[in-house]
Amino acid sequence: MQVLGIDIGGSGIKGAIVDLTTGELASERHRIPTPQPATPAQVAETVAELVAHFDWKGPVGCGFPAAIQHGIARTAANIDKSFIGTDVASLFSDKTGCPCYVLNDADAAGLTEMRFGAGKNAEGVVLLVTIGTGLGTCLFSDGQLLPNTELGHIFLENGMEGEHYASSAVREREELSWGKWGKRFNVYLQQMEALFWPDIILLGGGASKKFEKYKDKIDVEAVVTPAASLNQAGIIGGALFAAEQHHGPDLTDHPA
Repeated sequence: MQVLGIDIGGSGIKGAIVDLTTGELASERHRIPTPQPATPAQVAETVAELVAHFDWKGPVGCGFPAAIQHGIARTAANIDKSFIGTDVASLFSDKTGCPCYVLNDADAAGLTEMRFGAGKNAEGVVLLVTIGTGLGTCLFSDGQLLPNTELGHIFLENGMEGEHYASSAVREREELSWGKWGKRFNVYLQQMEALFWPDIILLGGGASKKFEKYKDKIDVEAVVTPAASLNQAGIIGGALFAAEQHHGPDLTDHPA
C-alpha cells in the first residue's frame, strides 16, 4: 500500500509517496521551503503544491509542529501563531481535494519507530525521547499512541523544566562533557520512569548517535536504546497515520 506523507517543518515542507509494506520511500522526496510567514493559508497552498507535484489523489498524512487535537492545532512551534485553533486537517483537505490527516510531528516519528524501527513488536510501555533543541516525547502502550505528550516540559525535583536542564542545546550552550550531560539526562529519565514506568526508552535526535559516550551514566530500570536512524521518519509516520485513519489499523486488507 502506498500513501503520500508530508513533514511540515519550520524551514521546509517535505513529501514523498511511502510504501507502507516496507517503510521505504516509493518516490523521490520533494521539498518546498516553508513560506514566511507560515500562515495557515500559505502553508495550505504549499501542501497543495506538493500534492500536485505527485499528482496524488488519495489520503495524505502530515506531521505538523504542534499539538493536534482532532485535527485542530492547539499550539504552534516554528509556524505562525495564527494556526492555534485552526482545523488544520479540514483546511488541508479543502485546499488539496484529498482527505488529509494531521498529527504532531514527534508522534509521526514515533509511529515510524514503532512500526519499522527499534520499537517494532515492542510490548508494554515505550517512551521515545528526541534530544535536540528541546526534549520531544512520544508515549506508547502496547503499540497504542498517547498523542501530544509534552514531557520535555515536566519540572524536575531541582525546579527546572526537563528540556531546560538536559537538552542538546543546553549541553552545547554550557559546554558540558558527554559525561556531565549524561548525568543530567539521567535525572530526566529517572523522573520519566517514576511517572510512567516504561519498559523501553528509545532515544532519538543527534545525541542518540553518541549514546556510547554517556550510556554508563544512565541508571534506570527500563531498557534504553538509540532509535533507528530514519531520516524520513516524519514523512513515513504521516503516511502511516493517514492509512490507519482512512482504512483502519489493518493495512493488509487494503492493497495498493
